[in-house]
Amino acid sequence: RFRAAVGAACGLALENYDDLYRWSVESYSDFWAEFWKFSGIVFSRAYDEVVDTSKGIADVPEWFKGSRLNYAENLLRHKENDRVALYVAREGKEEIVKVTFEELRQEVALFAAAMRKMGVKKGDRVVGYLPNSEHAVEAMLAAASIGAIWSSTSPDFGVNGVLDRFSQIQPKLIFSVEAVVYNGKEHSHMEKLQQVVKGLPDLKKVVVIPYVSSREKIDLSKIPNSVFLDDFLATGTSEQAPQLEFEQLPFSHALFIMFSSGTTGAPKCMVHSAGGTLIQHLKEHLLHGNMTSSDILLCYTTAGWMMWNWMVSILATGAAMGLYDGSPLVPTPNVLWDLVDRIGITVLVTGAKWLSVLEEKAMKPVETHSLQMLHTILSTGSPLKAQSYEYVYRCIKSSILLGSISGGTDIISCFMGHNFSLPVYKGEIQARNLGMAVEAWNEEGKAVWGESGELVCTKPIPCQPTHFWNDENGNKYRKAYFSKFPGIWAHGDYCRINPKTGGIIMLGRSDGTLNPNGVRFGSSEIYNIVESFEEVEDSLCVPQYNKYREERVILFLKMASGHAFQPDLVKRIRDAIRVGLSARHVPSLILETKGIPYTLNGKKVEVAVKQIIAGKAVEQGGAFSNPETLDLYRDIPELQGF
Repeated sequence: RFRAAVGAACGLALENYDDLYRWSVESYSDFWAEFWKFSGIVFSRAYDEVVDTSKGIADVPEWFKGSRLNYAENLLRHKENDRVALYVAREGKEEIVKVTFEELRQEVALFAAAMRKMGVKKGDRVVGYLPNSEHAVEAMLAAASIGAIWSSTSPDFGVNGVLDRFSQIQPKLIFSVEAVVYNGKEHSHMEKLQQVVKGLPDLKKVVVIPYVSSREKIDLSKIPNSVFLDDFLATGTSEQAPQLEFEQLPFSHALFIMFSSGTTGAPKCMVHSAGGTLIQHLKEHLLHGNMTSSDILLCYTTAGWMMWNWMVSILATGAAMGLYDGSPLVPTPNVLWDLVDRIGITVLVTGAKWLSVLEEKAMKPVETHSLQMLHTILSTGSPLKAQSYEYVYRCIKSSILLGSISGGTDIISCFMGHNFSLPVYKGEIQARNLGMAVEAWNEEGKAVWGESGELVCTKPIPCQPTHFWNDENGNKYRKAYFSKFPGIWAHGDYCRINPKTGGIIMLGRSDGTLNPNGVRFGSSEIYNIVESFEEVEDSLCVPQYNKYREERVILFLKMASGHAFQPDLVKRIRDAIRVGLSARHVPSLILETKGIPYTLNGKKVEVAVKQIIAGKAVEQGGAFSNPETLDLYRDIPELQGF
């Protein structure tokens, strides 16, 4: 529909997706102007100029200059009051709470009125230390309606991890809960919250939401300026229910502050604009996801991952979303499939790792669940293995779009992803997304096709951060994206673009790229082979350098339960890598480990391990889900003397 509309409006013959994509990056200003019209964005003042095309991506040009809009207004614009906007499910609770669009608007109005009453204004920071719940959605939309800047982390973050992030942005207001339930256990949150509040001197108010217990069982006496949610909301009410007011703001007004993983230093604070986030997410949901108001999307995420922000934006399409807080494996690994059937989920978004775990457990939802309404499964967080494609179509549902999507917190969206107009090839992401001038570049800064290269974006995009917080001269911003290729965004991923299919194979982080004997390759190429061995539960592949900067590859194996690390296994893995890749891909050393470090968002951590085996300090324990595993890589005898 969009392709036809563009063809008619611009007098273009766009026969297929490739034609549309090519036009969208060559004439990116026209593309975004046409999509602005197509998406029906609500605004109070039209734009004067889409973007200054004389500026490059490193100039961070201003988009849709002169326009005025509000992100929250766009998400709450759908007037079918009785339609459900949120389906809220929690571990240990049988009930699914339904929140209609009208109820959501009323709750957001209450939150916003209380925020205004305590003095929250445009540009102030409001934060959530919250689970994936309706409260997080309501607080975020209320902050956005005022023009305050929202940021959030999830309850699984430790005190240091939270303070590493929030202390940089000086929030005025924090929302939190007293406890959460995960993996069958109740985890009290109060002691952590007390320490977090102590480390945030600019806080004016701490709002505690009774989440697991009733308020009578919660002691707030040790937390200064704290109040229960109901009492906080009551401060904004009068005789009449408060009305929703939407501050009309520039397209570039700050909406979210997002944080990098912080695995090798203090997290970067990326500021994302209201307009850029809105139009980019609408593009992905409407054009790439083909979403309508009849869809219900469930994304297994926490409020500390960018996928939460991405998910919430589907409200702007009129679609509903499912929120689940808890373990995806307790009480059974069928938790999410049960929700898909009970709610009628049409789009399920999850991590690639979870699909691998289901395969390891020999789960076959195709035999146990109807999955009647489900038409799309999206995988993200890490590259989706080729065998996982086969598993999904064989054991989950054959008549489905399985889309691997990839982007990052840096753009709060995707560079590449799913597409209903193209075939799915196992091991490949279907295509580069519209408006995203993505290429793979070699070390000389030349685009390569069918070869491994650095993922770059060569033209401006509305979803790049407007700036980093506390980076007045922009040095951190430039160093993060533009130091490798001047004027060109280098994303830090290593990939290969298939010249025949147009699909993309993700090869891991480029800062973890391996280059022994002059052969550059990504760690995921090794993982794809190693993890096909049933004896191996997990693996980690990193480089080690000597004083002459010579490099060798070290492969660590975490053994599956009931299997031992033996010379025969090492030999078979070496042979498989040699046959599947080449002799020069074979690791110099293959060692056993008892644990692999992961970020809180489920991403394997290579760079920190690379630094540890080089004798460097890594102290950002708050960024890891299992920081104790880092000690396993210190002072390994086999790595000495290289």
